[in-house]
Amino acid sequence: MQVFITGGSGLVGRAVVDELLRNGHRVRALARTDASASALGAAGADVVRGDLAAIETLRAAASESDGVIHLAFANDFSSADAVEQAVAEESAALAALGEELVGSDRPFVTVSGTPYVAGRASTEADPVPTEGPVGGRGRSVTAVLDLASRGVRSSAVRLPRTVHNHGTGGFAGLLTDLARRNRVSGYPSDGSQRWPAVHALDAAVLFRLALEQAPGGTAWHAVADEGDRVLDIATVIGRRLDVPVESVAADMYGPLGAIFLADQPSSSAHTRRALGWEPKQPSLLEDLENIHP
Repeated sequence: MQVFITGGSGLVGRAVVDELLRNGHRVRALARTDASASALGAAGADVVRGDLAAIETLRAAASESDGVIHLAFANDFSSADAVEQAVAEESAALAALGEELVGSDRPFVTVSGTPYVAGRASTEADPVPTEGPVGGRGRSVTAVLDLASRGVRSSAVRLPRTVHNHGTGGFAGLLTDLARRNRVSGYPSDGSQRWPAVHALDAAVLFRLALEQAPGGTAWHAVADEGDRVLDIATVIGRRLDVPVESVAADMYGPLGAIFLADQPSSSAHTRRALGWEPKQPSLLEDLENIHP
């Protein structure tokens, strides 16, 4: 299968490109910068120059492919305006990619986040939020899944708050970056809230399985660790960086403060049963031992 992928040079994207190529697929990957183009080419992918704003480039690449995996996102959480702009850009890109696949029964795998459900671990049957700081992403993903009624084998792989590899990535990576800058390993509130996690290499396997097997209109959870306490995450970070571990105000996390405060465990039981996905890589707390001062 020839697969067009956006975001192929990111933490998850690099792993997905390698996973696809190892399993006999051909990959065409969108590259915004020279550095990304060089890395993707070296990995064995054919490079398509452009970004999410290059709508005609996206349309052409999708039309020439047997399937599409979307991973790209600006990841600028510096302000509410920056988040809104990134969400709007992604929404337009998803709409363009989806329209090119209508009526083809080709797979279109997009990315989402595991939802928050009060009092229990979220499951694949729970809807993603369509309001709040990143509600626009939820609306876009829902629109992609709705394309199943128009002849697109669309699916969404929901990633947990931390996707990690060698101790970096996700919300835990943000805590690490802040700990390095502030010389304090901080956690919001009392740290009892739980965050799910997955290793990037395990997530990559699920993206491939969704591309190959997932029925249209379905959502899947790339969750290996159902929920680690944020205090435990911060404690490992503090020990590895040799800095104190302390509770800090949620507003230091900017527009993500409310999300950081939420207890948000998530289950992948259905995904494992239905697609045969089985995480094999180190857990988050094990992987954080790779952090160096």
